[in-house]
Amino acid sequence: MSFAHLPVLLNETIEGLNIRPDGVYVDGTAGGGGHSSQILRRLESGKLYSIDRDPDAIRAVTERFKDEPCSVIVKGRFGDMTELLRAYGVTQVDGVLLDIGVSSHQLDTAQRGFSFHEDAPLDMRMSQEGTSARDLVNNLPYSELARIIGTYGEEKFASSIARNIIKYRETKEIETTLELAEIIKSSVPQRVRREGHPARQTFQAIRIAVNDEFSELERGLDSAFELLRPGGRLAVITFHSIEDRITKQRMLGWATGCTCPPDFPVCVCGKTPRAKVITRKPVTATEQELEENQRSRSAKLRVCEKL
Repeated sequence: MSFAHLPVLLNETIEGLNIRPDGVYVDGTAGGGGHSSQILRRLESGKLYSIDRDPDAIRAVTERFKDEPCSVIVKGRFGDMTELLRAYGVTQVDGVLLDIGVSSHQLDTAQRGFSFHEDAPLDMRMSQEGTSARDLVNNLPYSELARIIGTYGEEKFASSIARNIIKYRETKEIETTLELAEIIKSSVPQRVRREGHPARQTFQAIRIAVNDEFSELERGLDSAFELLRPGGRLAVITFHSIEDRITKQRMLGWATGCTCPPDFPVCVCGKTPRAKVITRKPVTATEQELEENQRSRSAKLRVCEKL
């Protein structure tokens, strides 16, 4: 199966992980194996555990790395990586990569229902099981739809879009991507339609809700950091401002020492830094990468090292 995916910030991510030939590493979002392949190139006696919840991705990387002795493919959610790796006897690792969000393959495969450009069943499930986008848009109450679209999609017209979804589904169930895209389009002013496709932010919001992406990120960050041995590094690529904020706050929290009030004469909390932040500012795509891969425009890479 073809699982095309152009990895973003590839060189910067590999450099940030500071890979050792005998180290143990985790790619929590294997996708088509773009980042995994570059980690494997640098391993000699080490191991790389490539995790993904998408069955398509698992089939693709299993085939791609079938002759790689350092590769182990694991089906599951990266938020569960502690339990997934324990099954292989792994309790500490030297580095973890998380490339958050939807893959190029998922977006470009129309029948997966992630894209508003082609008509397809309204799905958006990364794991291809559980609650779908169709389930959410046809069953959630107005208040929850508006909250998801407004918060996860940062959509200014969330209330209008949610109202029109409710109104439409009173007549018939919303079944396809283009049905939903047309409802969204009719819910925003004409000037907004001229600025780009108005469905982008709402589709993003519903996808995040379907796949519980923010909670998954929080669980994955905590699991990854606990797995790291001293000197191990965590590299996280995000494409959404909320994901970047969650990542930044987690890393700063681990890197913060004493939290006593400034007027205390001595520290009583006993807290010491558990990490150092390697990237003081997020790393973004170069002009050359932006020209080659438009999807890298919103990518941000943050790296920290466990002390």
